[in-house]
Formats: sequence, C-alpha cells, structure tokens
Amino acid sequence: MPSADPLPAPQNLGDPAQLRRRIPADRSPEHAEPARFLPHVQGLRAIAVLLVVLYHFWPGRLPGGYVGVDVFFVISGFLITGHLMRELTATGTVRLAQFWARRARRLLPASLLVLLFCALVAMSPYLTPTSALPNEVQEIVASTFYVENWFLALTSADYLGHGGEPTTVQHYWSLSLEEQFYVMWPLLMLLAAWIGVKWFRGSTRRAVLVVLGLVSAASFVFCVVFTLTDPAPAYFVTFGRMWQFGVGAMIALVPLLRVQHPVVSFVLGWGGILTLVFVAFRFDGQTPFPGYAAALPTLGAAAVIAASNTARWWYPTRILSLRPAQFVGDISYSLYLWHWPLIVIAPSVPFWGLTIYHRVALLALCFVLAWLTKRFVEDPTRSWRALTSRRARVTLWSSLAAMLLVGGTAGAAWAVNAPAYRDGVQALEQLREDPPDCFGAAAVLSEECAGTEWDDTVLPAPGFAGVDRPADEQCFVQLNNAEVVSCEFGSEAADAPTVALVGDSHAYQLLPTFQRIADEEGWRLVTFFKGACPWNATPLSTPGAFGEACTQWRAGVAEELAASDVDAVFTAAIATTPYSADGFDSSFDAAVAGYREAWATMTDRGVPVITVVDNPVWETDPNKCLRIRDAAECDAPRSEVLVGEDPVRAAAEGPDGVTLLDFTDVYCAGDICSPVVGGANVYRDQDHLTVTFADTLAPWLATAVGEAMARPE
Repeated sequence: MPSADPLPAPQNLGDPAQLRRRIPADRSPEHAEPARFLPHVQGLRAIAVLLVVLYHFWPGRLPGGYVGVDVFFVISGFLITGHLMRELTATGTVRLAQFWARRARRLLPASLLVLLFCALVAMSPYLTPTSALPNEVQEIVASTFYVENWFLALTSADYLGHGGEPTTVQHYWSLSLEEQFYVMWPLLMLLAAWIGVKWFRGSTRRAVLVVLGLVSAASFVFCVVFTLTDPAPAYFVTFGRMWQFGVGAMIALVPLLRVQHPVVSFVLGWGGILTLVFVAFRFDGQTPFPGYAAALPTLGAAAVIAASNTARWWYPTRILSLRPAQFVGDISYSLYLWHWPLIVIAPSVPFWGLTIYHRVALLALCFVLAWLTKRFVEDPTRSWRALTSRRARVTLWSSLAAMLLVGGTAGAAWAVNAPAYRDGVQALEQLREDPPDCFGAAAVLSEECAGTEWDDTVLPAPGFAGVDRPADEQCFVQLNNAEVVSCEFGSEAADAPTVALVGDSHAYQLLPTFQRIADEEGWRLVTFFKGACPWNATPLSTPGAFGEACTQWRAGVAEELAASDVDAVFTAAIATTPYSADGFDSSFDAAVAGYREAWATMTDRGVPVITVVDNPVWETDPNKCLRIRDAAECDAPRSEVLVGEDPVRAAAEGPDGVTLLDFTDVYCAGDICSPVVGGANVYRDQDHLTVTFADTLAPWLATAVGEAMARPE
C-alpha cells in the first residue's frame, strides 16, 4: 500500500543518551532530528504503484504486477522505522497518540473519500448487482475499520464465495495490513527501548535491531510455512507480512546498508529494479505467494532503497528522481485507492466499452482523480489547523466519527436495496419451480421448441444471477482440505440405482439438477466434490499444499468408489485445469491420460462413466454486460471463450463404457457463443452455470445416465 506521505529518510540514529532533548510543545516528534528527503524512494513508489495498476488493467500482460504491494511494505518499513527511531533517540519514547493522529490525518481523508464513493455506488442497482450487495457492504465496513485483510483471510478459504467478481474495495486489504503495522510497530519499538535500558546498557538502537530482527525472522518462517500449508489466507494475514516491513527497517537502522560506494550503489540499484521487472513478468497466479517467492521483490525493493549514491545521471537514484517519477510517486496513494473501484465499476456503466481505448481512457481518469485527491484532499487535511492545533485525541475522535459515517452509508446501501434482494430470492425460487416452456437448453435441443422466439427478458435477472448457485456447500471440499466428503440424496430404497457425481466446481454446479433428477427417477445420488480438482489421475501442476491436497483427495475418492456399489459415475471438469506434464509430451496429453486412468477404475468393473464437454469460460462475468446492454451485444466469438481442445473430449473418444455429452451447440451458434439461451441466463459468474440454466439440461442428462446404466455389461 503506498503511504500517503514521503516521510524523510532516516539519519543520525545514535544513542538516546547522547541526543535526547526536550521537544517544544508546538513541534512534532517527526522534527526531533534533522533528516533529508530521498527522491529515489519516492520514485520507487512510482514503480510499485504502476506495477499494481498495470497488473489490474492488463493482468495477462503483467501477471506478477501484484508484487508492487510488497514494494510498498518495504518502503513503509524503512520510512516509519526511521521516523520512530529519530523520536526514540531524541526523547527516549514515542508519543503514540500524536504518531497515530498524524497517520490518521495523512491516510484517512483520501481513504474514506473513496470508501464513501463505493458505498454510494453500492446503493445503485445499475452499478452494483443486487446479488453482490451483501459482500460489497460487508467489505466496505471491514475496509472502513481497517480489518479487510482479516475479512479476506477468514473468507478466502471460501472457494465458492469468491467465484464471481471481487468487490470495489478488495484492494483495501493492503491498507488494512499497513494500518495494523502502524499500530504494532511503535509498540514493538517501545518494548525494544525498555529492553535496551534494562539489558543493553541503554543502547536503544541495538535493542531495536535485535527485537525487530527476531520478529522479522519469525514472520518470514511463518510466511513460508503458512503459504505452503494454507496459501489463500496466508496472502492476507498480518504476521505473515511483517518481515517485509522488517527488511525496510533494517536499512533504516543499519547505516552500513545505505550504500554510498559508486559501483556497489549502481549495481544494487539497477539490480533491484531489474529484479522487480523480472518478477512482474515471470510471476503469476500459480506462483506460491507470498512464501519464499516474496523474498525476490522484497530484496529487490530493499536494494533500490539501499543504493544511495547519486553521483552520475545514469544511476538509478538519479533516474528515479526525475520529475515524472516524482509526480507518480506523489500521487501513488490516491492512484492506488481510485484505480480498482473504477476498474470494477466501469463495465457496468452504460455505453462504456471494454476496448483498449476505453481501458486507456479509464487509466487516464485514474491519474486525474488521483491528482485531484492529492491536491484538494490529502494535502489540505495534513495541515488543517482545526486538527493540528489541538490535542491528538481530537484527530482520533474525528477520524472515528468519519469512519462511522462511511460505515453508516454502507449500511444505508443495504437498507435501500434489501427489499429488492429478498424479492430476487423469492423470484428465483419460483423460477426454478415453474420455468417457462421451451426455456433454456430446450429452445435448442427440443424439436417441439423449434422456431420459438424469446423477447428481451433474461431469467434470472442479470443483477441477481450471482446467487443462483448450489446450496449444499457442506458437500464441497475447498482449497487445501484433502478430506473426502460424501453426500447422499434421492431415494433411500435398498434396490435404488446409485449414481455418483464426482469432480470439481463444474461438477458441483450440476448438483441441484442431479438432486432433482434423482428424486424424479428414483435414484440414489452420491457426491464427491473438490474445488479446482477434477477426477483425474494426473497430478496438478499447482505446487505446494493445494496440489498435494488434490492428490490425496483423489486417492481417497478412489478408495470410496472402489468400496461402493455404484451403477454409474457422472463427472465434469473445467477445461483449463493446469496438469503436470512430467512423463508426457504436453500437459494436454497428461490430462487425457489421467482422465482415462481414473475412469478405467470404474469401467473395468463394468460401471459406466458419463462425462460432458466443458461449457465456455468468459474473461469476465457476462452479467456485467447484460445489465446495461442487449443480450446480442454481449455475445463472444467461440475462439475466445471455448478451449480449443478439451481433454475430456479427447479422453472420452475410444474407451468402452464412457459416454460423452457435448452441449457446445447449445451455448454457441456457429462461431458465436451467447450468455443467454432460450431466455435463460446461462452464467452466475465468468465460468459457472446458473442452477436455473443447468436445470434445463436435466432431460438430456437423465437420459444419458439412464441409457448408460441400461446397457449390458
């Protein structure tokens, strides 16, 4: 998270016994010791914010741009530690209330302004889908009180809850973490000062080095272990990130780490910048992060800060001090605040397109808003005499009042739209129970529906499709959990045919449909689901605990199926799952072989396997488009949303006992795929079907399974 202000660099951090003096009442502790501003650190802010912003605008082009946040953590650790150490050496203490009040005046005005904007946007059903409102309001409140990182850590294990689009304030996780750093770090340094007096003969600096070094080392070990065992929450947990602040702190506390030697400084500076560029292009969503991988961008940022020589114009310290870099660094805080809400909201704005020109225009708008916020909000409130001329508690109480105002506005957004939300839930239930004739897939697959024309009505409504999902989440195993969870539905008769439904979330999306079929056909339905883990014998290429949990879960499911008396197995999987290519010519070949091996465990016993070609996967939730445009304007070329070769299709060609269903012609007519078929809204997010649409496939699913079970072995 970019800090709102360029604090002066640490300097002259001697023992407090030598430098301690009384500070005049009208002076801030920040001025306890003379210091100088380091322009290249401000330029490093520009690199960090541009990495994050460009990553969010073009994630495919800069897949590791998220490391910009890690750069901000190092910068903050460097600047804040130096600031606090100057006060400790000058006064022997830290005036906590005054320190926190200064941080509040610098950070909260712009932050709360953007949150207030997001809360007002949440009131509009045109800009915020009604189905997304509960998450939006909860996260605005969590961000207002700077606990968004913990909210995401606690819910990040909810694979289902994060299948759709993120909220407008999800980027506040880093601001929340940094605010928690501002609370904990001075307390740690005060503890170190006390230890220094008691055990280090009054050497505060040495004690601070030891305490912060131990905390940082413990944090790094925790980060590496937690990332391997539970990567989703590990990304957000505060203690797993403290070591990055600690790296910056070490540069502030150890003068020898601020390199003045020309050659070493040159190599360090450019080496750090090249490291950041490398990870920005080479890291991606599959990188186990933060963990040990975060050491690269963290040390790269530290190297740039440490490079202090400014003798030549080609040194990074001089390049980063150029006016364009300084300007971006100056507005980096507001730019970080504004860019993400605008990216989330823009597709819902009428007449706003998604072309490269629209993205560039939106990026320019982000810079304009950032400059305006810096000029008219950030800068004036820092020196607002109504707060600076009074005691620190006036600032703190005013900040709390402003936070309550923003939280209340978010609550009002829920109150205004709650009736529409409840009505939407009721309408959805009625639609599932009594769908129109020739609705959904029937409009394409049923001969009786040939020629049926639909008006512009889309069901469920685009603003409410996000909640049209399976309800039995207890049957769905998530992330690093390798437990084999089995659920049973349908007939309890001893002689009822047993059908197993197995796979990842693309199998789970069919659960309500198969429950309905089981009830109608008198089947017993047994389920095995795990997020992002298809029923396949080839390991995932995903490293760490997630891939290992998938392997363990598959082994457990294999044992359960081997010991069970099932009559048929139905399976589905997303076509873009990453598989390990070890021992194969390609990951595609590995996936095909893995499907055949897994299915053979059943077909060799005479148990038929029924599978289905994956549905199209969209770049973004098509409901965003459907809320503001005609359905025909939201179509996409088949080449953009359909995987060229689905390994499920290739695996099903040849083996006996395997039935392949292919509904591609339902989703796509010719070269064009549509998010609306026969009046039915096909998607609840970018790749998962609505239950309403899946139900329209029920007759063909039931026939395929029934015929497979009826075939002689």
